[in-house]
Amino acid sequence: MAFGSVTVEIGDQVPWLVLAEQSRESPRQLPLELQLGATTELGRFPPIPYDVDPVSGGITRSPAVVDAHERAAAGLQAEVARRIAASPRKEVVLFVHGYANTFQDAAFSMADLCHFFGREFVCGIFSWPAGGSRGMMAGYNVDRESGEFAVQHLKQAIRLIAQTPGVERIHLMAHSRGTDVLASVLRELNIEAYAAGSSIADRFKVRNIVLLAPDIDADVAAAKIFGVVSDPDLAYGAAPQPRKVFSGPGVHITSYVSSDDKALTLSQFLFGSLVRLGRVDVALLTKERAAKAVRLAYLVDFIEVKGTPGFLGHSYFTSDPAVSSDLVALIRYGLKPGEPGRPLEEIQRPFWRIPAGT
Repeated sequence: MAFGSVTVEIGDQVPWLVLAEQSRESPRQLPLELQLGATTELGRFPPIPYDVDPVSGGITRSPAVVDAHERAAAGLQAEVARRIAASPRKEVVLFVHGYANTFQDAAFSMADLCHFFGREFVCGIFSWPAGGSRGMMAGYNVDRESGEFAVQHLKQAIRLIAQTPGVERIHLMAHSRGTDVLASVLRELNIEAYAAGSSIADRFKVRNIVLLAPDIDADVAAAKIFGVVSDPDLAYGAAPQPRKVFSGPGVHITSYVSSDDKALTLSQFLFGSLVRLGRVDVALLTKERAAKAVRLAYLVDFIEVKGTPGFLGHSYFTSDPAVSSDLVALIRYGLKPGEPGRPLEEIQRPFWRIPAGT
C-alpha cells in the first residue's frame, strides 16, 4: 500500500468566483471538465503479509519490516494531520471505488463530491487494483479477488487515519464492488472494536457508511456488517456478554439502490444471487424481510433512485444531480431523510425515494 496526494483541476483555469457560480447552475454555461493534475507518492508500506522470523520460543515480526511499517504509518498520519489542521472540519471522507475503475476514475468522483461538500473535509480515495483486462466475465472475477486482497490494506488505512491526532470523524463511502471490500473491512474492524469492549464509532470514529449502488448480495452484506453484534458467543472485552444492552451504534448506514441498475442485473446473474443489495426494492420484499428492515430503521436508510441516467445506470451518485445533492445533505449537513433541505419521499421506513423531477 502506498499513499500520496493528487490534484484534480476543475475546468480550464476557471476563476474561483466563476467556478462557484457555475457549480450552482443547471444547465451550466461553461464546461467544467475534470483533469488529473500532479500525483505524488509520499510513502509506501511493506508488501503483505509481513515477514516473520523464527526465534527462540516461537516467531516474531521481522524487525526491518516493523521499522518500515512504522515509518510509513508515521508519514501517512503526518500527512492526514497536516490536512486536518488546514480544514474547516476535522473530518475525513474516504471513497472506495468499484469494478473496472481506475485511479483517475476514483479521483474524479471524489473531487467532484469534495467540491460540493464545500471543500470543508479532508477527502481521500482508496484505490485498489480493479480493471481486470480479461473481458467482462473473467475481468469481473479478477477484480473480485483483487478486492479480497485489498481488505487488509483498507483496514490498515482506516485504523491509522482514526488514530491520527485531530481527526474527529470518518465518513466511509464505497461504490459497486468497492462495497464488498468495505463490508469485509467493517466486519474485521467490528470484531476488533467489540473484542476491546468498544464500538466502531468510538474506536475508529466512523460516523457515516454510505453504500452507492452496492454490488454485493443483500444477505452477504447483512452477515458481514451485522454479524458481530448478533453473535452472543463472541467475547465483548474479557468474556461474552450475550444479554448486554448496548448504547446506540453511533454510526449510520445509507444505501443508495435502484432497480433500474443494469450492471447489477448482470452481476446478479453472474453470482446467482437472489438479490443484489443495490437493487433492493421494498415492493418485492417478503413480509419477513420487510419486518427485519423496519427493525433496522434506527441504523439504516435505503434511498431508492428511479430512472438512472447512462447506459448501465450504475454511476448515478455522480451523474444524477438529485442523488449528489442528497449526498451533500447527508455528509455536509448531517440531515436525516425528510428533514428540511433533504426532500425525500417516504415509502416505508427505512425506505425512501428521490423525488421525480428533482
